[in-house]
Parts: sequence; structure tokens; C-alpha cells
Amino acid sequence: MSDKQYPIEIIRHSLAHVMAAAINKLYPDVKFAGGPAIENGFYYDFDTEYKFSPEDFPKIEKEMRDLIKSNGRFEQKNVSLSEAKELFADQPYKMEWLNEYDASGDDLSIFIFRDFTDLCRGPHVETSKNLPRDSFKIRSVAGAYWKGDSGNKMLQRVYVDAFATQSELEEFLKMQEEAAARDNRKLGRDMDLFHFEPEYAPGAVFWHDKGYKIYRRLIEYIRFRQEQAGYLEISTPSVMDRSLWEISGHWAKYGEHNYSGKTQDGKTFCIKPMSCPGGMLVFGHGITSYKDLPLYLAEFGKVNRYEAAGGLSGLMRVREFTQDDAHIFCTENQLEEEVVKVLRFIKDIYSKFGFDKISMKLATRKESEFRIGDDDVWDKAEAALHNALKKNGIEYEVAVGDAAFYGPKIDNYLKDSMGRVWQCGTVQLDMNLPERFDLSYVGEDGEKHRPIMLHRAMLGSIERFMGILLESTGGNLPLWLSPEPVVVTPISEKFKDYANQVVEDLRAAGVYTRADMRDEKVNYKIRELSLAKTPIIAVVGEKEMADKTVTLRKLGVEKQETISLDSFVKQMKTSVKIPK
Repeated sequence: MSDKQYPIEIIRHSLAHVMAAAINKLYPDVKFAGGPAIENGFYYDFDTEYKFSPEDFPKIEKEMRDLIKSNGRFEQKNVSLSEAKELFADQPYKMEWLNEYDASGDDLSIFIFRDFTDLCRGPHVETSKNLPRDSFKIRSVAGAYWKGDSGNKMLQRVYVDAFATQSELEEFLKMQEEAAARDNRKLGRDMDLFHFEPEYAPGAVFWHDKGYKIYRRLIEYIRFRQEQAGYLEISTPSVMDRSLWEISGHWAKYGEHNYSGKTQDGKTFCIKPMSCPGGMLVFGHGITSYKDLPLYLAEFGKVNRYEAAGGLSGLMRVREFTQDDAHIFCTENQLEEEVVKVLRFIKDIYSKFGFDKISMKLATRKESEFRIGDDDVWDKAEAALHNALKKNGIEYEVAVGDAAFYGPKIDNYLKDSMGRVWQCGTVQLDMNLPERFDLSYVGEDGEKHRPIMLHRAMLGSIERFMGILLESTGGNLPLWLSPEPVVVTPISEKFKDYANQVVEDLRAAGVYTRADMRDEKVNYKIRELSLAKTPIIAVVGEKEMADKTVTLRKLGVEKQETISLDSFVKQMKTSVKIPK
């Protein structure tokens, strides 16, 4: 690589052209769609009858390196629309783009690298000697619809990891190996937590006992914290009339993702895709006074949304999930305080799970046919969130165009132990749905007033958050969240009675445990329990029974510890308590 340094985005973008040139040389019948630089690398979409496989990757990488060594220039030219159509006459995806191009615009930009020509605005490196030869690696090939539309042809998308140096690539690949070892689907099998049945219920979790214990514990913790903070918990029907989502605007935007059907009376009902309309109806039932505000209505709503089968991914993306939803109704004067209060609440919740690196993005409106509400309402809502963040010294970025269709929002991003960033909690300011559902409260003046509403989720999807937590911890969950904080195993059958006594004492103290009475050698059982991420294995034998002690093997700790049974029970009773 030359001494001239380019930003990594330009390097990745240029490498995408090099890969396209390499594939063009190796597979002459290929048709090219396009591909951008992305986080950690780039991708390019191709249309060819030949099916790329991992066996092809080394050959493509070698051709890329040969092209880089050739020191080819990236030549930029401006051409007219007619010239471009002549150049790309045999490339249908380029032609489709050109046919949609506004001919009254400027000339088109093309780039030529060796024998390969592509439509592109650039920028690129000057020559291929400015590109690294050993710091990229083809990761995978996947299906991708042309323009992201399932009605179009499925193309082959080749993903490549690419960095400025080989050491950066090696560090990234090492992290990827660690992520694969921690994949929530693998941990789900190893720990016997859950499984999926793609044939019968794609994207829906079949919880096993231990996994369901974690799931329930997460809900119990959020419920406990919400009750402390003055939230009222509600529950709304799982099946409701389609008209509710037409009123809210969700049907127009997300109707194709809803599960719905007609009943004998000709009405269309939906399986609940989100909890918002139900919360509106609860607020609207009866008369609310300004003295009742702010009013916090929380719901652990199980919702169903259709996701394409190719997008499903373990716990991270499912079709059925539970949201820790809440809707906060307040006055305009209370708004700023409530926004900040919720953000601090979310941050404190994350810290209890070990997530201390939190960032925020304020998502603002985009022009869309689905966006509801007048511009002056949006101006007011966006200004309110800006002010709440600025006045309270909260750092944030602005994500233009990422708002919900009914209002701006503040998304919370957490960083896990492997440096990956996940969007989880959110606070969304909504001045539109209270209007659509004609909600009101009686003000101090005795007149009706429109409340302002905040949509709030802390963990977001319970399933997804559990997947993030499993992968971040590698399954080594804190004792209060572990489905089996301790398993007692006797060295032999002679000590089963004492093992059962230990179990009884722990359960009497509120600690869930069980005894592993299998007729197997103790070392075999310890290996299996360790693979299942059992935090503490209490081994009992002749000495432990005589001394009323237990010998503890803690996950990730080589040294064993022997303590009295009474002391162990007291320690565990404290350790499994839900944090406050």
C-alpha cells in the first residue's frame, strides 16, 4: 500500500469495484446491480445462474489481489445519458436505473478500473496500489431482492469484511469467532433454554423451562421497577378490530405486516402488532383530571408482526415477541421533566445488566406519505425533545429521517462486551395519536384539554434483549437472573440424602435449585453443568455431609471453595434478590 492514506469508507468502496472486476473476469455472464461500503466492509449484488459458495471465495480473493498488484487506475469520466445507455446496454440493472434517471440532470459519472466499467459517483482511491492486499476477506453470500422489493428478482449479495490493516482484520475476525461461539441460538441449545420450529411456527420461540425462567425474571424485574416508579400495569386484548389501526395510522404503514382475517360477520380483526391503540382506549375510558397527570400505563404486550423468513435470526428477530411498553400521558408543562425522567430510568435499568456505555440519537421526521400530523406539530415536538436533552446536558446525535411516522423519538443504544451496538430502549413523543383518538383530560379551568403522550420501551423486545444479554455475557448470567443459580451434585448415591437436604434448605430460603442425581461420575456431571453455564455447582460427599458443608465450583473460577451450609444458604439468599 502506498504512503497516501484514504478514509476507510473510500478504501472499502474502491475494493467493492475491485471485487466486481474480479467476478466479471471469473464469471463473464454475471449481471451487476451495485454495492456500497458498510460497517466493517462492503457488499455487492450480482445476478448470475452460477451459485456462489464458500469454495469460490479463495479464488475471488486471489483475483482481487492480482488486480490490486497490477496498479490499475480508477478513472472517472462524465458521460451523457445516451452514452451511458450504450455502455450498459447488456446490464439490465444499470439500465433500469438509467431509465429512471432524470435526463435533464447533469452528466452521469462512470468509473473505469482495468476492464471493468461501473456507474458511480465515487470517490475512489487514485490507483489500486492505494488499497490493502491482505486486510479483506469474503464473509458470506446471501440472497437479496433487487431494490429490497420481494416482488423483484432475488440476487446474490456477496459480503466482504475489509479494513485498512491486516491486524485490524485479524482482530475483527477474532471477535466474529467469539460472537459465533456466543450466538444466542447456540447458547439456547447448550443451556437448554429454547428452540424454534420453522415448519410450524417460524419466528416464534418455544420456551423451555430454564429459558422461560429467564424470560419471566426479566419481566418481573421491569414490573418491580415500574411499580416503584408509579406505573399502572394494564393488559389489552390480543385480537382487536382493524379499524383501531386505521385510526392510529399503523394500518396504512404496516398493514402488510399484520396478521389479520375476516370473521363471519364480515369484520376484519388483527392479532395485535403493537400495544398503542389498546393503551389509548384504556386512557379514554372514563374522565381524567389534570390532577391524575402524569399517568403511566404499562403493558407487557405480546405482539405479532410478519417478517420475511430470510430476516429471522434467533431471538434477535422474531415474529412474535413481548414488548415492555408504556404510554405516559402528561401536560405540556410536564413534558420535559418526563422525557428526562424516562431516559434516566432506562439508563439505570441497563446498568443493572452490566451495560454502562449508552448513547442516544434524536430521530427527526422524514417526508413520507405515511407521516401523520402537520409540520407545526412536528416542529413543536422536535423542539421539545431538543430542549429536554440540551437543558439537562444529555449528549446525543441527530438521526435525520429516522422518526416514527407519528412523532420524533430518542433511541437508546447500548454497547455489549464485544463492542457491538444495539438499539433497545426508546422514548417517542406523540402529539398526533391523542388527537386521532380524541383523548382529553379536564384541566384546572374545568375545560377539556388534549394530553401529550410518550411511547416508552426500556428493554424493547424481551426476546431480543435476552438474546443481546446472553451473547454479551456468553451465558454467564448474574445469579439473580440465572434459571439455576446452583445445582447440587453428590459424589455418589450414598450422599443423595444430604444433597436433598441442601436443596431443601436453599429452596426454603427462596433460592431455586435442584439436585443432579444421575448415575454418572461427578466429573462428567460437572463438565455438562459447566457447558450449560450453571453458575455454582455444589458438590457434596462424605466430608461435606459430616461437617455440614458444601464444596463450591463457580463458573469461570478454577479454585474450589468449601464453606458451611448455613453460610452458603445466607449468601445465596442475598445473591438471588432482584436488584433495586
